Amino acid sequence: MPARLPSWAWVTGLTVGAIAAVTVLGVQADRGSHPTAASAKPSSTASAQPTPTASVPARVPDGSGTGRRVVYSLGEKRVWLVDASEATRRTFTVWPGSVSPDPGTYTVSSRNAATTGSDGVQIEHIMYFAAKDGVSVAFSNAVDGASPPPAASGTKTGGVRMRKADGTALWAFGTVGTTVTVVK
Repeated sequence: MPARLPSWAWVTGLTVGAIAAVTVLGVQADRGSHPTAASAKPSSTASAQPTPTASVPARVPDGSGTGRRVVYSLGEKRVWLVDASEATRRTFTVWPGSVSPDPGTYTVSSRNAATTGSDGVQIEHIMYFAAKDGVSVAFSNAVDGASPPPAASGTKTGGVRMRKADGTALWAFGTVGTTVTVVK
């Protein structure tokens, strides 16, 4: 007659088995494809949330430089995170403020983990890279993940806002000194 195992041994065995299964699934998932963020198109209405677009620009704009960089297209209201091998790591749409930088090459000059934006919204992942007309221009995202309302008439804001997940990705990618190329 086989010896009977104590109940704690069964629980331990099941726990070890579950951990092993989760580990195997995690390794398999990590080896799979890694899609970029779903695209969203900024809207001009105060309560608008991003909506899917029909197509996502696959290519980084021509004339955006080479090497590891952040590319910001004013016309497309889109950012690309490009690694040193010229591969796009992520691309996403943004909501620009009322003051936009001129096309050109900049660098991330400073970063701030969190503050209140000039529009009174709590923001995080602030990355300053330009200034124009006395207004600092920076990437950021709202802490609550909301899209910004349209700027009041005559208000100068230099925040380039994005969804929370995109802000987190940009924060991890763009350290002080990272090149930011702004194109039309």
